[in-house]
Amino acid sequence: MKNMIHAVIVAFSEILRWETIKVVLLSGILVTAFWVGVGFMLWDQLMAISAKILEFVPFSMIRANGAWMLSAFLWFQLVLITFALIYAFFGNLVLRVVSKDWYSAFTFLTVFVSALFWAVVWFFAGDYIYDQFLRLMTWLPFETIEKGLAFLIALYMVYNAIIVTMLFVASLFSEPIIKMVEKRHFAEDEVVKENIFASLKYTLRDSLLFVGLSIVAFPLLFVPVLNIIIQIVLWIWLVKDTMSYDAISLVYRKPDRTIIKQHRFATYFISFVTVLFNFIPVFNIFGPFFGEIAMFHYFKSIKKNQK
Repeated sequence: MKNMIHAVIVAFSEILRWETIKVVLLSGILVTAFWVGVGFMLWDQLMAISAKILEFVPFSMIRANGAWMLSAFLWFQLVLITFALIYAFFGNLVLRVVSKDWYSAFTFLTVFVSALFWAVVWFFAGDYIYDQFLRLMTWLPFETIEKGLAFLIALYMVYNAIIVTMLFVASLFSEPIIKMVEKRHFAEDEVVKENIFASLKYTLRDSLLFVGLSIVAFPLLFVPVLNIIIQIVLWIWLVKDTMSYDAISLVYRKPDRTIIKQHRFATYFISFVTVLFNFIPVFNIFGPFFGEIAMFHYFKSIKKNQK
């Protein structure tokens, strides 16, 4: 338990370092730009696929889930707008008086406070907001509702593609980032390099399995509450299966999955914390790197204690 909590704390502190943020932002901007470009070019096809899926869903379910999706989308947008306004008015002022690392912490704090503020608003007023959207869905013609939901489903597809790609990028660049972590926390050891290609192969396999499982489970995403549970379970499985193997590949010369099974609770807990990043705008690109660092630090600490 102590190693697990310490690994999470270390991962938070490491992703606030400027050298880590530069890698995350560069990869995040490139990945996001790529999928936004793909989404723009294939938007009509994505909308057509989404509309086709909606034809098989009962209107009552579309109405209820549509209200929930619009409520979540509004929260997402308000977090982004609040973050942008705070950053625009106070960002340059803070940069003049603090170091780059502290400025990075300010960025994270801004996003977190924005998300927390609107989460509190939704906690107290969420039912009212949902009811208003539900009423709106009753007034609007079916075609309008269908087009609106098809738009949100297409956005969901692009967003999931960004998350999966960022996880793959984090796995690809895990070695240089982990090296920096190791120098600060385990200076007496060296990162194992021989397993990097096997680890990437494992990540690619899991990513394809995740896509397949998401397609199979897609109809259940129209059931309120159950859709959140399914999405979280799928994300946790992907993060846990991929990043735990990445971690032991960088710690042990002969990675053995039984090691992961012996520390199942810790890997699930770290994966859950990592997945929470996906629900906060901007934070989502930091999640995979946080998970890689936390998993590595945990298994490295376990190995060190066994000596």
